Amino acid sequence: MDPITYSIIRHRLFRVVEEAVITLKHVSGTAITNEGHDLMVSLYRADGSLLMGGVGFLHHLTSAAEACKAIIRRFEGQIEEGDVFMLNDPYTAALHTSDVYMLAPIHHEGKLVAWSACFVHVSDIGAMNPGGFAPDARDIFSEGFSSPGLKLISRGELRQDVWDTFLNMVRSPEMVALDLRSLIACNNVAGQRLLALIEKYGADAVDHVGRTLIEQSEKLLRERLRELPDGSWQSRQYIDVMGSTAKVLLTMTKKDDSLIFDFTGSSPQSIYSVNCTKWASLGGLFAPLFPLLCYDITWNQGAVAPITMIAPEGSIVNCTRPAPVSVATVGAIQSVNNAACSAIGKMLAASEKYAEEATAVWHANHFAVFMFARTREGRLAIDTLTETFAGAGGAKTYGDGVDIGGEMPNPISRMANVETVEGAFPIRYLFRRRMRDSGGAGRYRGGVGGEIAIVPHGSPDGGINFVLSGKGSKFPMSDGLAGGMPGAPNDYVIYRGGADGRQNETTADALSGKPEPISWGVFPLGQSDAFYLRWNGGGGVGDPVNRPLGAVQKDIDTRTISVEAAATLYGAAVNNGQVDEEASNRRRDQIRASRLAAGVSA
Repeated sequence: MDPITYSIIRHRLFRVVEEAVITLKHVSGTAITNEGHDLMVSLYRADGSLLMGGVGFLHHLTSAAEACKAIIRRFEGQIEEGDVFMLNDPYTAALHTSDVYMLAPIHHEGKLVAWSACFVHVSDIGAMNPGGFAPDARDIFSEGFSSPGLKLISRGELRQDVWDTFLNMVRSPEMVALDLRSLIACNNVAGQRLLALIEKYGADAVDHVGRTLIEQSEKLLRERLRELPDGSWQSRQYIDVMGSTAKVLLTMTKKDDSLIFDFTGSSPQSIYSVNCTKWASLGGLFAPLFPLLCYDITWNQGAVAPITMIAPEGSIVNCTRPAPVSVATVGAIQSVNNAACSAIGKMLAASEKYAEEATAVWHANHFAVFMFARTREGRLAIDTLTETFAGAGGAKTYGDGVDIGGEMPNPISRMANVETVEGAFPIRYLFRRRMRDSGGAGRYRGGVGGEIAIVPHGSPDGGINFVLSGKGSKFPMSDGLAGGMPGAPNDYVIYRGGADGRQNETTADALSGKPEPISWGVFPLGQSDAFYLRWNGGGGVGDPVNRPLGAVQKDIDTRTISVEAAATLYGAAVNNGQVDEEASNRRRDQIRASRLAAGVSA
């Protein structure tokens, strides 16, 4: 094939995915999808292997490939033109039951030529708690509807019995129906655009480009791996639930042109729903690998080939049925993300050529806050706080991380507007801002996270309820790199019985009422209560006492760090808000000398 035609088809494949993503967002009615971008759209070959990975949460690229293969096995001889399949069983391929995969075979002249696949986190899945996250579940049977694959549309006709049965099992059928319709519309657009491409250039030509892209991705990634140093790097993550601590331990070994991610030593599967399955762990390690090692390589099956994962069965990163997994996406999966990001960053930093591609860990501790309450109109509303998608960038080896800078596993993540959330749900924000001192200290500082406080507003019941889950507040998780420090951990507090109106409560220190620290479970929020939440910053890179004093001064001026942090973490001497250069250098010399005396490298 001539190179111009090849390039045109390649770019058209990208455009097919991009247009399908736009369709998904426009049809969906939930903030978590169309503003938070908790979604994924990709194309797959006829055998289910990844052809063109799209944007959104990258964990799902390989998991949706396994979902396609599961449907091929399950419905052998029954996959027809116009069919659409639904799958959300975590022990088959999905990450947790709330992530519903919609899979559509694409036929040309009667032959199966490709698949389109997409997902969203549906508004409700019928779990024991509204919204799908079930912190009190002790098995998957309490985590809502779960299917290893069913045919939702047959030959272009909706199976009304299946549709009605599913919607009969969820709390907000109107919103869930809209979630499903957005997935169907997304696949329709992807199929139509891919077929238009095939009609113009021919099925053989499009297939040739697909096969060539896969071969090229494998070749390019293996070449890059050969340029990186051989060795082993370790990373460790902790999960704290109800005073019980679990760990995710990773040893990443690079040899020649291959990478092995070995999670041997990780904790046994938990009684709590932070576990994840092996497919979820596989997707979790690729989520940072794709942007860190394949930023200029097409994300497809070729980029998967050089990678091997070892995850002991029965561990928290490869749990066995019926262990609960509803909190997996903000539990073990994200811990796998963080561990992989940390290990890859260490490997890149050890390479002179690729050192500038290294990064500390980004937003490492998602929180899941699903709210449920009656609105003024009397309907049950289920909504989520999307601030967790705002994230915080990890520092690079040449610059600071981006404040509230998103997250590594989702290149398009963001948080919804305050007005969007307040318009859909009976709450009011007291404040939402950057969180001072949350970025990891370093020669280059990690990006800061944020903090919010909300109160009920306009609910006929006088308050709301919410489900809180995640990895707790006990451990910092946004690891630093090369002497950099981790970002500050998350924190969650309910202030019970505060002042009427709370008009002047625009900072955390001003919140009135009795503080009640929380981290896991289902909680009521009464009319006189406030809920405060902060999320972690990114990790820092390099020794904090080597940060230029001018940068420290700027951080003080912009309220990015406090004077106390400037002195304690960065060794700066500050008088009346101004950094004293001479006194700071003396203090830094003393810090280095004390380290050497204690046997710590300066």
